[in-house]
Amino acid sequence: MNHYNKNIVADIHFQMRWGGAEATHTEEYEAFDVNFWRDCLPKGLYNKLESKSPGQTVQVDFSPGSIVPEYDLKKTFEIKEMQFNRRFVPNKKINPRMGRFYPKGLLSGVAGVFPQNLQPFRCVGIENGVLKVDFNHPLASRRIRLKAFVKGARLKSVERGGRCNDWMEIMADGPGMQSRWEEKPTDFLLENPFQRKDDGADLVFYKKPRFVQHMDDRAIEVVKDIYGRFVHDGMRVLDLMSSWKSHLPQGLRLEQLSGLGLNEKELAKNKDLSDWVVHDLNENPILPYETGSYDAVVCTVSVEYLMDPETVFKEIGRILRPGGIFMVTFSNRWFPEKVIHIWKELHEFERMGLVMEYFQKNEMFTDLETYSIRGLPRPTNDKYFPELMDSDPIYAVWGYRK
Repeated sequence: MNHYNKNIVADIHFQMRWGGAEATHTEEYEAFDVNFWRDCLPKGLYNKLESKSPGQTVQVDFSPGSIVPEYDLKKTFEIKEMQFNRRFVPNKKINPRMGRFYPKGLLSGVAGVFPQNLQPFRCVGIENGVLKVDFNHPLASRRIRLKAFVKGARLKSVERGGRCNDWMEIMADGPGMQSRWEEKPTDFLLENPFQRKDDGADLVFYKKPRFVQHMDDRAIEVVKDIYGRFVHDGMRVLDLMSSWKSHLPQGLRLEQLSGLGLNEKELAKNKDLSDWVVHDLNENPILPYETGSYDAVVCTVSVEYLMDPETVFKEIGRILRPGGIFMVTFSNRWFPEKVIHIWKELHEFERMGLVMEYFQKNEMFTDLETYSIRGLPRPTNDKYFPELMDSDPIYAVWGYRK
């Protein structure tokens, strides 16, 4: 493949990986029709791709400032708290919180900022009527390992102009927001963060079975692949907040697969389960299992409904054996009546940060990781195709019992 050949376009699967004191992070992005004549890629990546063919992978380690602008001390500064427009969104009050991201447009009296600017900034300090804000990209100080797997290359039609894609800018839009600022806990505790639109009993809401999928088929396969990295034959696994399907790879020979959920008919239809129990975690967060009785716990597209996540995560730590793993996956769809208030307020990448805070708060877990993947094509037989061309994004956080 020659990147100087203006007639070539390629499909490339990118992986961006970086680390911090609290966790390791991986973002993957599927890029189609990468135009080597018109689109923007880092020079070091261009040079390595030049000699590669479809089916090959290149890897480049980038120092801070190579993928996104380098950290600039001048972009971290203080403003008066009154410059933070708490009424930026109609009929809603926004209070600044340590470590949270907000659109720049809600700030007034800041050079270069206008009300329509939705680019995020981070609040990194609140004291005596003064806010400290950080306008740097959340990856500005990170060393990043970038991999690019060339899935296919082909000749394109005649070039007639068109959009120029900066693939690193696209890929870096969101990643990094899940990390703490300078290792300080992020304050996600809004007023009534775990309040819900429907505060009625969950067992009533979920009384009628819903044999539906909350992700498209390709996203489900991604979740299966994630779990398949860590769940192996002979293990004892708990499917937390389970339903009529457990999103585990086919063919596993588990010693036990327990399901804990809210609807008896849904659980009974799940033929992968060896045992199951109807249990409302928001009514009683104590798990009905013995200490150290499981090797792995999975929670799929459900963490956003927990009203007492601190106790539930502590309970997960209790029932896991030392070295056992807890994996949480989610996307960007939920039951609006039952999702917790804070979840709706967060950027999608901040939600991984919230789940990490759940893990970190009880100090029972170690070796935390986050993983996200976006840009995969939506299956053509999906009910939302072609209105939505991309598959549902998948976000994951996992950690090991100490």
